[in-house]
Amino acid sequence: MIFYKTNEEIGIIRQSAEILSKTLGIVGQAIKPGITTKELDKLAATYIQDHGAKPSFKGYKGFPGALCSSVNDEVVHGIPSDYALQEGDIASIDLGVFYKGFHSDAAYTFPVGEITNEAAKLLKVTKESLYLGIEQAVVGKRVGDIGVAIEQHVVAHGYSPVRALAGHGVGVQLHEDPDIFNYGKKGTGAKLKKGMVIAIEPMINQGKFEVVFSKADGWTVTTRDGKLSAHFEHTIAVCEKTADILTTYKYIEQDLKS
Repeated sequence: MIFYKTNEEIGIIRQSAEILSKTLGIVGQAIKPGITTKELDKLAATYIQDHGAKPSFKGYKGFPGALCSSVNDEVVHGIPSDYALQEGDIASIDLGVFYKGFHSDAAYTFPVGEITNEAAKLLKVTKESLYLGIEQAVVGKRVGDIGVAIEQHVVAHGYSPVRALAGHGVGVQLHEDPDIFNYGKKGTGAKLKKGMVIAIEPMINQGKFEVVFSKADGWTVTTRDGKLSAHFEHTIAVCEKTADILTTYKYIEQDLKS
């Protein structure tokens, strides 16, 4: 069942998303060789709680962290640990915030120090695909249109969209209907209507699309072929002509450019 949000409810999600976006900015400023993903997790949890909100992921189905930290061939759901980031790593940080009864959700894949040209291209193309997907998130389109836009862009560059995972509706629950896959067919799937709030999140592999779900920790998803994976995500509200992007990367990118 799809839950449609009022303008007032979307306003609250926007507030949640602002806290989330600033948290991602703070985490991004801290990312450098030598810092552990557990230290990043503590930074995120502290900032969120200091601003009257809660980390959506903490305790979700038993997940132990405030954020998901997935490095290199880890696609998503990496558990914060004592692993110290190394020069040349790419670190996908996925974060949710619960504020005044509503969730927001976003992710960004960060370079750790100097990365290879191949890794940089993967990040660039994956991020581009996110915005191409967002362009399709308007009234009258269907979720398949989002998936096709993402898939066509990344496949043209030799990459593969993960098929076993998807974006989703977001609101009172962290994960709501409909699923937003990163592949598909035009004109298929749920029709996009005003009041829908969804998380669009391309998870793109450098190699093949197959992934492995960890039996050791029950959470971490890795690429089957061991190649890199990137992840970018925004929470958006479906509108008539242009999607309303509720989360923002400005707090990350103003620092990366400085």
